[in-house]
Amino acid sequence: MADNTDPLVLFMPSGKRGRFPHGTPILTAGRELGVYIESVCGGRGICGRCQIEIQSGNFAKHGISSSGSSISPPGPKEQRYAKKRELKPGRRLSCSSTIQGDLVVDIPAEVQVNAQVVRKADDGRYIERNPAIHLCYVEVPEPDMHNPLGDFDRLKAALIKDWSNSADGNSNWDDLTIDHHLLTRLQPVLRKGQWKVTAVIHEDKSATHPALIGLYPGFHNEAYGIACDIGSTTIAMHLVSLLSGATIASSGTSNPQIRFGEDLMSRVSWVMMNPDGREAMTTVVRKTLNDLISQVCGEANIVADDIFNMTFVGNPIMHHLFLGIDPTELGVAPFALAVSSAVQIFASELDLQVNPGARVYVLPCIAGHVGADAAAVTLAEGPHRQDELMLLVDVGTNAEIVLGNKERTVAASSPTGPAFEGAEISCGQRAAPGAIERVRINPVTLEPRIRIIGVEKWSDEEGFEEESAIHGITGVCGSGIIEVVAEMYLADIITNDGVIDGKMAKKSDRIIANGRTWSYILWRGTQELTITQTDIRAIQLAKAALYAGIRLLMDKMGIGAIEQIRLAGAFGSFIDPKYAMILGLIPDCELDNVHAVGNAAGVGAKMALLNRNHRREIEDTVRRIEKIETALETDFQQHFVNAMALPNKVEPFPKLQKQIKLPDINTQTATETTANSQPRRRRRTRGS
Repeated sequence: MADNTDPLVLFMPSGKRGRFPHGTPILTAGRELGVYIESVCGGRGICGRCQIEIQSGNFAKHGISSSGSSISPPGPKEQRYAKKRELKPGRRLSCSSTIQGDLVVDIPAEVQVNAQVVRKADDGRYIERNPAIHLCYVEVPEPDMHNPLGDFDRLKAALIKDWSNSADGNSNWDDLTIDHHLLTRLQPVLRKGQWKVTAVIHEDKSATHPALIGLYPGFHNEAYGIACDIGSTTIAMHLVSLLSGATIASSGTSNPQIRFGEDLMSRVSWVMMNPDGREAMTTVVRKTLNDLISQVCGEANIVADDIFNMTFVGNPIMHHLFLGIDPTELGVAPFALAVSSAVQIFASELDLQVNPGARVYVLPCIAGHVGADAAAVTLAEGPHRQDELMLLVDVGTNAEIVLGNKERTVAASSPTGPAFEGAEISCGQRAAPGAIERVRINPVTLEPRIRIIGVEKWSDEEGFEEESAIHGITGVCGSGIIEVVAEMYLADIITNDGVIDGKMAKKSDRIIANGRTWSYILWRGTQELTITQTDIRAIQLAKAALYAGIRLLMDKMGIGAIEQIRLAGAFGSFIDPKYAMILGLIPDCELDNVHAVGNAAGVGAKMALLNRNHRREIEDTVRRIEKIETALETDFQQHFVNAMALPNKVEPFPKLQKQIKLPDINTQTATETTANSQPRRRRRTRGS
């Protein structure tokens, strides 16, 4: 049995940790913690499916200093496998390696059995095409002794003659330039195509010089682009045909920067405390992007050399780290961005393995904590095009909020922290097969029904036990956390103030004492899952921070009600709007007017990829959005205190109550509880 002197081992990206005696195989430690590492050969060191990576450095947030000396040296089985099969540099076999000290163990995505489900699919909406990339087939006059013009100059003359007015009526192709990388290939390509070639022209703005960035011998009728949303938790990528506008492959994965910190501020802290911190996080995210590029190209059976344009979005800290910018200034007031306008750059300057001439367009950021991802959501949903007021909410560790219509638009961020993603919940986890995502509680018996990711049946339906055994029931993900707290409120298990009522223990043995508070047993099985009073508080704090930010924007607009609500992001897509409103996560609104819009940030990135006019639209819109800094608003604290209650201490939610009866409001402990909780939360999560 392990004690407090034994080495501490942290598994990423799950975040599960525990102490184990020296000499414990890492595979064994992972399995004891519920970290699923595949091992087909049963630990014989033959299959190689149990590969891990050991992270080195001082992980202050987790209280761990990890290094290669804390793992046993490669033994005979591992050496034999590395000799006969491929073992990538830095990889170890967890079945053959043992714990010798404190460790941070990274499970590569390809060996995660219960890998996080990246639910950021392209929604397939139609986007009118006007891309920055043109393919232009042209026949070039051959050189002769009487015409001293160089090959590029004759190619340019042919392009001007045949294409200058076709590609863009406002173009001035007399200023056409050629990328240097293409100069060395120009003559061989022209001769291989027998003076018939397809030119790839990049032209974003009419005022800028168009550039020849690619050249194919003969006729070539396809070019591709990448639209990518770099989230703090997940990365979603779409491979798009620039000619048809169709998304031909999509992929996603966990953001590898999670190992440096689950929330944004912890990653900024990592940069502050480690001299190579910024470089390390930039390197890992770019490597992951290249892996995703390779994956979508393989899925679509194309070569990355045919990718000529890329658009990226992300929150300000992801934006800066991707571009190689130190995000330290975003960690302290006044949260200054290095650049807020759109960025255009060569893909090669970002180490992206696509065509050498490919260009990258990064959407503008709105403010220090309202990033290019919020700008992309705004572009996709278009509140600035609407007569009615529309609220956009992208729920994450830092919620980004936009409210407005064609007359006026305001934006803010609110520090919700990672509770909605399971990081501060005792049985919480990220969305993965086996995670509870839906909950219903019988108000009479207090017995729960659940549904897990990967199984369509509810727990009281025939066949659930057999199907759920495939993944096991491993924890509660974000949507399940929202529902279980709301259902506990509807069943009178918790009061309006979020207090678990111990008197309900007389009604059900699922209400159990937990020190001076009470807990609710959500699931009894191989692993018992319990919702504690601390869990409820974490959700209250997170939802109150979000709602207070929304109320501030409503105050700025001088309104008391919202007409349309859009929930963006992977998490927002799987929240049931009814439960979000019962919890008081979003304002009172007609439920029919509350919609999940999926990965709207990815859609916005795709819109900017396929149509240059959308780039100009969002650049202009961002300049006109009014930015509200919640930390400077004196009303934030009162809104926060009111929002700690379920659904709210002072707001009656009449539209919601037309559809569902809410328990009687009990505010006897609300003022004391919320007032004591709020300042601590604000200090800890500002900007996280």
